[in-house]
Amino acid sequence: MSPQVEFTIGVEEEYQIINPQTRQLCSRAPLILSTAQSTLGNRVVQPEFRQSQIEIATPICRSLRDVRAQLLRLRGEAIAAAAQYGDRLAAAGTHPFSHWQEQPVTPKPSYQKLVQNYQLLMQELVTFGCHVHVGLSDAAALATRDREMAVRVMNRARVWLAPMLALSASSPFWLGTDTSYVSYRTVLISRLPMTGPPLIFESYNEYRAVVRSLVATNTIQEVTQICWDIRLSERYPTLEFRVPDMCMTVDEAVMMAGLARALVRTCYEHALSNAPYKIVRPELLRAAHWCASRSGLDGELLDVEVEQSIPARELIEKFLDFLRPALQEFGEWDEVYSIARKTMQKGNGAARQREVYERSGSLEDVVDFIVKETAKGAIPSPLE
Repeated sequence: MSPQVEFTIGVEEEYQIINPQTRQLCSRAPLILSTAQSTLGNRVVQPEFRQSQIEIATPICRSLRDVRAQLLRLRGEAIAAAAQYGDRLAAAGTHPFSHWQEQPVTPKPSYQKLVQNYQLLMQELVTFGCHVHVGLSDAAALATRDREMAVRVMNRARVWLAPMLALSASSPFWLGTDTSYVSYRTVLISRLPMTGPPLIFESYNEYRAVVRSLVATNTIQEVTQICWDIRLSERYPTLEFRVPDMCMTVDEAVMMAGLARALVRTCYEHALSNAPYKIVRPELLRAAHWCASRSGLDGELLDVEVEQSIPARELIEKFLDFLRPALQEFGEWDEVYSIARKTMQKGNGAARQREVYERSGSLEDVVDFIVKETAKGAIPSPLE
């Protein structure tokens, strides 16, 4: 690895705001943001598309230990801010039963334009994700050269996104119904034209040309509306992984961060050596993501490199083997592998939510379970 490159990590988490009496989503973001931002700052806690959600963003982290510490701290502060108004926070890809019609959009011009452009598809979109930024900027390089390398890394990383989705899936319920999907959030988002697995790009110039064309045709209004499952961030010198559902626990978010960084480093090394890689058709990648959103860890996933369906756990093990050298170099193999194995044994967030529902028959109990998982280990705050 080039010694000038430092693979940094940043994590963004989108939380549901919950009324503890009804277990419904409630639109108190303006109040909670005011309290949380007074402690954490405007850049760390931000509004999101709905007034029933808020987003936190970690500072730049250089290890999974940093990621864990920051997420525990920020979850604790955000939970304490919500508690000031009698509310709770929940971390999952969808709310089990709150209706989208009752969730006001944040009064921000860019959000209003999204609704105007995409109409019902955007109105129905009440989803929550975990986004992982991995920096691969070379301090001695020009920004354009960094972006060229980022495109080459993205071309190689795109075939491994479905296993990350299967591990993170936490949205089985929608409008009071078990959807039979583990990530119904993925289904909802996939209806929009700027989402899903990215295509192969020959260069950064080609990437920019495609993005400019989407803006020019009013498919998107601005470049930040590109929401591919992995994309070049417009704000930071990072590759941004947008494929995971919102992770219920800090453990799972740490796992996603570790997997994303190891994947970027592995693909970076392969790109440096010009190692060959399989050009997977977009149709096959979309099918792989659909399988991951449908079955998660409990069925079969598509191994797009060999074009076969194999047991999900077999593909996850293959993915972990692919990343093992990078994870070992970071000193994080044991931690990431342990969380991944635990997830495969006890189930992803979707499976654990279903277990609660099967025992109690109550979606309110499912919400209580998500709230408890969200707060697990969070650092107590003076606001509480």
